[in-house]
Amino acid sequence: MKHLLLVVTALFFLNSCASKKDVLYLQDIDTKGVGAIPYQSPSIQPNDILKITVESLSPEAALPYNKSVVQGVQSRSLDIMQLEGYVVSLNNTVTMPVLGDISTKDKTPQELAATISDLLVSGGHLSDARVDVRLLNAKVTILGEVKAPGTFTYTEQNLTLLQALGLAGDLTINGQRQDILMTREVDGVRKVTHIDLTSADFMDSEYYFIKPNDMIVVHPNDPKVKSSGFIGNVGTVATVISLVLSITILLTR
Repeated sequence: MKHLLLVVTALFFLNSCASKKDVLYLQDIDTKGVGAIPYQSPSIQPNDILKITVESLSPEAALPYNKSVVQGVQSRSLDIMQLEGYVVSLNNTVTMPVLGDISTKDKTPQELAATISDLLVSGGHLSDARVDVRLLNAKVTILGEVKAPGTFTYTEQNLTLLQALGLAGDLTINGQRQDILMTREVDGVRKVTHIDLTSADFMDSEYYFIKPNDMIVVHPNDPKVKSSGFIGNVGTVATVISLVLSITILLTR
């Protein structure tokens, strides 16, 4: 009986182990990781908060078109800048002083900056307008088998998937690296994809860089799922029972 217990214990540990190919990231990076980086600038979406800065050679002339100045000092707190930012309406517009409503539909921050600059110049407001548009509330939600799940705000224009996972402290050893679930909402349409982090293929896709409001879910791997119950599935049950019976017969002869 002692031998039987040792055998069953060994089978349990073998069934619970994850192999090297299930754990390592970007295993084919040497052959697939070389190529152009697919930089992208996401389109502005409703409920985005924008920081719009208008500059001119004459600072006083640009003042009527800015609202992010607090007591004469440019605010450096992200929370304060968000409160003072321009919220994109559900109709895809922002309302600026003097200029009124401006459409943001299908525009990136850079394209919106160019549009505002053209309006200022063509409308005779400023002859040398320089406009900068920044997204202030970009965030990504990361859940599941990571060390620090949560929602993270970022200010980088291009944040990669791996960098986003780094914000959550990386996957735990129990994270399923071959099937990362990502949901993305663009123009009212939700897209769902599955990403294999053990391969470098995703680095050439549109999902290499995070977009605002992306949600990433890391599922537990098979050993974690199996260890959460007595035995993982019917096939495993049948296998274990068959092995136990066979070993029992051998040991009792």
